[in-house]
Amino acid sequence: MSGGVEITKIKTNLVFTGGFLENISIKNGIIRKMKLVKPLRRFSLHFIFASPEAGMTAGGIFPALIGTFYLTIMAMLLAFPIGVLAAIYLNEYAWPPRAVQIIRTAINTLAGVPSIVYGLFGMAVFVNFLAFQVSILSGALTLAVLVLPIIINASEEALKTVPREMREASLGLGATKRQMIMTVVLPAALPNILTGAIIAVGRAAGETAPILFTAAAFYFPGLPESIFSPCMALPYQIYALMTEGTARVQTSIAYGASIVLLLLVLAINSSAIILRGIIRKKRQW
Repeated sequence: MSGGVEITKIKTNLVFTGGFLENISIKNGIIRKMKLVKPLRRFSLHFIFASPEAGMTAGGIFPALIGTFYLTIMAMLLAFPIGVLAAIYLNEYAWPPRAVQIIRTAINTLAGVPSIVYGLFGMAVFVNFLAFQVSILSGALTLAVLVLPIIINASEEALKTVPREMREASLGLGATKRQMIMTVVLPAALPNILTGAIIAVGRAAGETAPILFTAAAFYFPGLPESIFSPCMALPYQIYALMTEGTARVQTSIAYGASIVLLLLVLAINSSAIILRGIIRKKRQW
């Protein structure tokens, strides 16, 4: 009797499991059709290298791709050296400890501020007060402020991982503190510093809110003439196409731009990870 009950339970569980899996399969099929077919139909070399046409209802995303590249590179050129120097100061020179703790708390607080606040800050300071207008320069400066806490925190943690023995050995051989930092500490910490740069690049390339008020233009089919010109950018283009009641044909453009943005961030991160691995192999300790 009990054996029959067990068999019945097993059959019931199998039927339930089969129906559940079939339901998941159907839903996954719908999701695949909705989320993957649309962008893949649009995705092509022409889509990547063509300019937008007919009020963003045709053409490609090349100006937005170049605009994203300009904004990200400029932001990193501004933020990376400042962030590393700030980390060196906090880890090697700053005194007294109470002041250092206050500075670190402020940096950690800035790292958690919503990106839209950075966008409003950039509009108030760079666009209006400094009169850079809506431009690549204003957007890059805003993104640089956004990623600066990330770079500082990652660089400082990287500097802390360098063994004290290496510092003492360098000073014991007659090196000054500056020489010790430049020739021993920084090279040893460089792979981990690059990790912070990887995170910062991905954050800068994918942000929409900071460039919403400072750099982005919805329809700008030509390339920017200078750093004082506005530009198209992939994150803002995706946001605008999906939220501003545009034509249905533009939805596929937004999907395709999303895939390109993901591939761009993946390529940047992969290159940086490979570079970090090469440096680590050359500088093992």
